[in-house]
Amino acid sequence: MDDAGLLVLRLLAGLLIAGHGVQKVSFHLGGKGLAGGTEEFRHDGFRGGRLTAVVAGGSQIGAGLFLAAGLLTPLAAMAAMGVMTVAGTVKWPKGLWVQNDGYEYPLVLVVVSVALSLTGPGRWSVDHALGLTPWPLWLVLAAIVIGPTSGLLTRAVLHRTATAPEGAPRAQAAD
Repeated sequence: MDDAGLLVLRLLAGLLIAGHGVQKVSFHLGGKGLAGGTEEFRHDGFRGGRLTAVVAGGSQIGAGLFLAAGLLTPLAAMAAMGVMTVAGTVKWPKGLWVQNDGYEYPLVLVVVSVALSLTGPGRWSVDHALGLTPWPLWLVLAAIVIGPTSGLLTRAVLHRTATAPEGAPRAQAAD
């Protein structure tokens, strides 16, 4: 039953992460196309415009699909942790809870990715079929550290500090 639980968790989390990426770069799943994804990043204060949207969306799609398949699981989880950490930083000022557009959802996806790194993808995975499991502990731990760290570095490098006229309220960013 453990393997069935891991399969369900991988499929749900992976496909949600991939779907989040699809929304960034297309009109599918309620997305606003690449122009809409680009505008979203600009609105959230990120540099790079179109390239940022393509890289973020592509990373989410790839990480999510690999995670769902249980393919290169620690690396897929690392990428998922990175992009969802960036999303969490955007929502951080609004607090934890999702009803206030907080960071609850990105946090859950980061933690699920950590858990899948630690447990492995289970027998019903591409990793298992290819004989790649269990992954070495050093690689799993490195993925868990590098994923969120890369998200925080991405935020630091690509995010512009908003400069509003003195006394003007700052706009809150959304994912």
